[in-house]
Amino acid sequence: MASTHSNPIDGLDFVKVTESAALAASRWMGRGERDEADGAAVEKMREALGEMDISGRIVIGEGERDEAPMLYIGEEVGRGGHEVDIAVDPVEGTNLVANGLPNSIAVMAISERGGLLHAPDSYMKKLAVGPKAAPYVHIDAPVRENLEAVANALEKPINEICVVILDRPRHAELIRDVRESGARIKLISDGDVDACIATTIESTGVHVAMGTGGAPEGVLAAAAIKCLGGNFMGRLQPRSPEEAQRARDMGFGDLDRVLTLDDLVMSDRVVFCATGVTDGDLVRGVRFFGNHAKTHSILVNSAGTVRFIESTHRLGARPRGL
Repeated sequence: MASTHSNPIDGLDFVKVTESAALAASRWMGRGERDEADGAAVEKMREALGEMDISGRIVIGEGERDEAPMLYIGEEVGRGGHEVDIAVDPVEGTNLVANGLPNSIAVMAISERGGLLHAPDSYMKKLAVGPKAAPYVHIDAPVRENLEAVANALEKPINEICVVILDRPRHAELIRDVRESGARIKLISDGDVDACIATTIESTGVHVAMGTGGAPEGVLAAAAIKCLGGNFMGRLQPRSPEEAQRARDMGFGDLDRVLTLDDLVMSDRVVFCATGVTDGDLVRGVRFFGNHAKTHSILVNSAGTVRFIESTHRLGARPRGL
């Protein structure tokens, strides 16, 4: 959504949606109940989308219709109006919320119809960097070569480069290669959308995100990174023959091909927003005080505008026990 004169939708309207989801999920922080946190966020996000003057279609959501009662893939949302495709993750990092850990966000990306890849529920190998390093890396290059390219682009010694990787057994070789290169590593337990986007914001101190994570989350991250001038590359990594066949049925003929930013986000009119549930690299988490709560959000658009938005919400009657 390149400009306000070409699109009647104000990206700020979508921030209200992620704020609603984050507020609902945050009340479950640290209580060990990930499904309850997710369910609360889904309900509030769907409710907020339903009040918008859009004809929205969920292209990445909580799952297929028979798996998810709300915000399922293909669900139509809004009261009617501008036609948009929407990718959502009401709580990116449900385990993070359940355990009171950093970097959980309520997140969504919005484009004109047909602008976002309908990614299969599979794994994706990912590489994300910020604008300065964007032209110099490739997902098929050796780890050391990519990290040296990032260090050169940022004019830093390699031991100042910070690489974020999901802490998973499958990443043992990747972690070893990064360590051998001399770069620093930040291991995270969940939530690689936040990590990938953080590479494009200098103040985060995150320079590279590498490894394998969810494919739908890759599309969400790519939407923000495309707006911010960074680079994101992916390659599907099906976990089973059934997942591979499902991807082919969805039109992915060559599962080995590299998915570029333009493959993942076809539109040049995109809005991305996220609100912190717990404190993280990109945004702060929800803070409760008195009869109010404070949220912190990021909003980016295709013009490259980045807004950090702090909002104070007056709270109504709270459910018992929350």
